[in-house]
Amino acid sequence: MSEDKKTRAQQDSYSELVKKCREQDRRAQKELYDRLSVKMFPVCLRYIGDREKSKDVLHDGFITLFTKLREYRGDGVFEGWARRIFVTTALMYLRKNDVLHQAKQIDGEVPVTDKEFVLDPKETANLDADKIMELIVSMPEGFRTVFNLYAMEGFSHKEIAKMLGLSEGGCRSQLSRARVWLQERLKKK
Repeated sequence: MSEDKKTRAQQDSYSELVKKCREQDRRAQKELYDRLSVKMFPVCLRYIGDREKSKDVLHDGFITLFTKLREYRGDGVFEGWARRIFVTTALMYLRKNDVLHQAKQIDGEVPVTDKEFVLDPKETANLDADKIMELIVSMPEGFRTVFNLYAMEGFSHKEIAKMLGLSEGGCRSQLSRARVWLQERLKKK
């Protein structure tokens, strides 16, 4: 094992737990669920916007995670690998339920800017993370999905467009609208 991989494995507190889960250790599976669900439920909620539906997506994400656990090679931090599964599961839910249909319909209808999204400290001084999360969760689905993928996950417009079946312009349009929507709500808080 290279020195780089050893360092990552030491930093990744999940490595022993993953090993036990691969051996079908039920206690390890429960511990993994307990540790990850606290972190992945907010991810699901940011995409889905509804607590009950987000619980379903979280459950589906864990089914996928445990099914694909043997595919995790340890090349990166386990939590990042798991997060990708939950984001993908949430996107599959949105596609399956045609939630992104509206996003496709407004493709190119809004002026697009490449201006970075910056929160004004005066607008956010009295907001805590929970309030900001509430605002993100309450965004219209198309805005919320593109905003999460771009601002929270760091995907490019090209990657998002491919994932969602939108044009890059449609993706930029959704993000631009999401920014305006969020800034208007922040000013009201």
